[in-house]
Amino acid sequence: MVTGVAGSGKSTLAGALSDRFGVPLLDADGFHPDASVAKMAAGVPLDDDDDRRPWLAELRMAMRDGDEVVVACPALRRSYRDALRAAGGVRFLHLDGSPGEPPGEDETDVAVLPADDDPVAVLAAAERVLASLRPGTAVSPLFADGGVDRVITPEQLDEHVRRIAEQEIVGAGARRVLLVPPDHTRLHSRSGEIAGCLYETLTAAGCDVWVLPALGTHIPMSPAEADLLFGDRIPYERLLVHRWLDGLERLGEISAAEVAMLSGGRYAEAIPVESDEQLFEAWDLVVSIGQVVPHEVIGTAGFTKNVVIGLGGGATIHRSHFLGAVCDMEKIMGRAESPVRDAIDAAFDRFLVPRLNVLWLLTVTEDTVGGVIQRGLFAGRGGSGDSGRAAYQAAAELARLCNVTIVPEPLGRVTCWLSSAEYRTTWLANKAVYRTRMALTDGGELIVLAPGVARFGEDPWIDTLIRRHGYRGTPATLAAVKSDPDLAASLGSAAHLIHGSSEGRFGITYCTDPDDGGLGAEEVEGVGYRWRLLPAELERLGVDGTTPTGPRRDRDGEPFFHIANPSLGLWARG
Repeated sequence: MVTGVAGSGKSTLAGALSDRFGVPLLDADGFHPDASVAKMAAGVPLDDDDDRRPWLAELRMAMRDGDEVVVACPALRRSYRDALRAAGGVRFLHLDGSPGEPPGEDETDVAVLPADDDPVAVLAAAERVLASLRPGTAVSPLFADGGVDRVITPEQLDEHVRRIAEQEIVGAGARRVLLVPPDHTRLHSRSGEIAGCLYETLTAAGCDVWVLPALGTHIPMSPAEADLLFGDRIPYERLLVHRWLDGLERLGEISAAEVAMLSGGRYAEAIPVESDEQLFEAWDLVVSIGQVVPHEVIGTAGFTKNVVIGLGGGATIHRSHFLGAVCDMEKIMGRAESPVRDAIDAAFDRFLVPRLNVLWLLTVTEDTVGGVIQRGLFAGRGGSGDSGRAAYQAAAELARLCNVTIVPEPLGRVTCWLSSAEYRTTWLANKAVYRTRMALTDGGELIVLAPGVARFGEDPWIDTLIRRHGYRGTPATLAAVKSDPDLAASLGSAAHLIHGSSEGRFGITYCTDPDDGGLGAEEVEGVGYRWRLLPAELERLGVDGTTPTGPRRDRDGEPFFHIANPSLGLWARG
């Protein structure tokens, strides 16, 4: 991207680089809508919310469409460059010699070139500096330990966390600290161990520490579930409860125009940004702890999602999830950047950064034959222009290598085991559908082994909506949104119904045990799935909760691929 004010020569240099490398040229001015062009012609300043942010969103999406492009864009403000960095792999050449906002010294992906009347000299200078630029982020993580062959032991994890606590929390003067881990449905993320270690370390140093699990729409943890996640390291009375339907503060919104650009016109409603009011109770520091792993809504979980969605209000959750659903989840899953990621990062940068001091602790784990192994731990602060973004990008790249399995041939039959300690609703258990759908062949079968699934929704009202409409595919769900005001008011539920459908491409069979409290055949079949009795299916397949991920054969010698925990990865055809 070549940046600079009008008349600095950025279009000339960008054109020369496009010719030199044989890649397309994008001129940012051509992405302004007609209304903005008319404003500029009339001398009316452009507004960030109505004009510039949708413009930057459309340009960013166009940048992602190609493997390599050259872009000419003013991008004079740091916030604009941060918005465009989210396209992924961006390097900036800034033409100096004119007023504006010069890049900061910490922007390691920016090179400043003198504006010169000789375009040949400018092109030569640009080619010399390009190789030295590190694309993707302006700064580095505060802490990074990870690799595809790295094994971080529990002892090493404790050591890392204690050092981070001493240097970045206690050493920075924080005394009132809020920890924001996920709940027990992320049992293998190592977030529970990290939260426990932080609680012990910080309370020993005299800090006042509370824990607000990022529940999203999940049911609050019981004492037994909290003990499962944290062990005995955090007293249950120190856990606050996120209320996603009330107890919220309205912070702002991502405009309808920007959402329309992000979705390619598929969805054009503003996304309100509402957060738990407990998040703003004069904390010296908020420590967000979470796993970076493929995700069906945002592409890759972690970073700002843990706070904006995990502690978000119903409107924020519903509309962001619906945005992901209409943008085609199979084009989103496993990607570090996505339309929903853009929206969530923008919400954090615009509305939460001014009010919160956030430290991110991000983990990467991998499910192996020998068990779940921690491959990475990354730490950073702040939003898109700070070390928090750098930590997320480093973790996301490692997660891509550790958590995405490319199968050489489509799989005809896949089984997924869902632990009863983690999965009690199809709202959560449908990770089996999300994470395997791209690996299954047309006409194949997904068998969900769900000993603990007794409901559809985590919330009673959402449970009612799932039972009412079922998992019947995108066209049926979108039609239901138009005809049912209840579903239209719960777009996150509509998104879930889309995500949980195979769109008629493969069969989905839930295996439960009604005699042990599980969903019954009539209930499962009533939402559009097939049903089989769990004990008989386990006997036929020869698997249980201890069976590792990998290819197997059933009692009749027929092949299938078994997944021990679908939440730890993503499987896709090559």
